[in-house]
Amino acid sequence: MLQYKQAVQEYRSNIYNYAYYYLRNREEAEDVAQEVLIKLWNNWNSIDQSLLQPWIIRVTRNASIDALRKRKSYRSRVVKDADDYTMMSATAPEPTPDRAVEGEDIRTRILQALDEVKEPYKSVVILREIEDMKYEEISQALEIPLNTVKVYLHRGRHMIRNILRRTTNNEINR
Repeated sequence: MLQYKQAVQEYRSNIYNYAYYYLRNREEAEDVAQEVLIKLWNNWNSIDQSLLQPWIIRVTRNASIDALRKRKSYRSRVVKDADDYTMMSATAPEPTPDRAVEGEDIRTRILQALDEVKEPYKSVVILREIEDMKYEEISQALEIPLNTVKVYLHRGRHMIRNILRRTTNNEINR
């Protein structure tokens, strides 16, 4: 049987990575990871060890969604029109000289497009394309049928392509 400490070692980076790609903010991702690990500790004895990974992914996803809602709620109360752009800029990672490289630019554009994708498509794309989970694992983690995972992944990828086309066309027309 897996011990709590071993589970933390095994899943800590997955929890953080999922939260980071979902929220695109390091501090919020760290908060979510800490929250998930606390929930894991509090529920350790009641979790079926064979379902640990799906449980962790589900809790991480829910905590990330909650953090995103809090962020949006906070912004809508505190920040107005022009300040909203400043607030979003403040939470984005600072560009480095490496971002000048074309491959990094493409990666950045894809992640920005991913930010626009709605649930449940966003979670499925992150789990498959970033976390490299198998379809069956995603199905189990999100508690949705295998065929639905495939459909959501296809639609999510399609949404990202359309967003990338739209943003590229907008830049060309400027």
